Amino acid sequence: MKAALSHPNARRRAAMVAVLAAVLLVPGPARPALAASAAEELVEESRFSLERMLVDDELPELKGYVTRARGLLIVPQLVKGGFIFGAEAGTGVLMVRGGDGSWSAPAFYTLAAGSIGLQIGGQVSEVVFTVMSEGAVEALLRSGVKLGVDLSITVGPIGKGLEASTTTNLSADVFAFSKNVGLFGGGALEGAKLFARKKLNEAYYGTGATPRAIVIERDFFNPQAEKLRQAAP
Repeated sequence: MKAALSHPNARRRAAMVAVLAAVLLVPGPARPALAASAAEELVEESRFSLERMLVDDELPELKGYVTRARGLLIVPQLVKGGFIFGAEAGTGVLMVRGGDGSWSAPAFYTLAAGSIGLQIGGQVSEVVFTVMSEGAVEALLRSGVKLGVDLSITVGPIGKGLEASTTTNLSADVFAFSKNVGLFGGGALEGAKLFARKKLNEAYYGTGATPRAIVIERDFFNPQAEKLRQAAP
């Protein structure tokens, strides 16, 4: 992992994680400012990840899936690691395609999962989840939804997926496309939960900025997210 973190992109993502952690640790009036800064950084990292992956030769089918998707969940740094007891976690953004074909502003979510089994090593992934139906989008708006339980999920048919052994299911609700740094044996996204990040959403948009109000009703907008919206085909 030391070699992986020497890459400039990995260092940027590590800095982003540090800022997100600071939001939880700093009390009082300083916290909203930190949360807003963390949200802005996360939006930028999500854009960088999406742009890189859309032109990656190892992910030739990603653009087609994004074009057909009803929603996109972008996690610029999904960290997996452990010995025997494994865990994976990452914070990202959800955008939903409107009836006019445009993408909504991003809502903030955290994905978290844990597992027990033979797991040795660590892995850092950039992940784009394509959400393929309106029903799947509605499910994601319920905080605490479980991948593989409430929604079917599979790795994109081409590219370096999170779990190379996953069987492609062309009728899945969600497809996961990823770029990996490091090695990991074991673990899966089955049972991973998605939680809305209320503090990040409100720090970025203002009071009352729920995921539904952001991505479906489109009552909130932040011009800093415009480049991310335009990056998605």
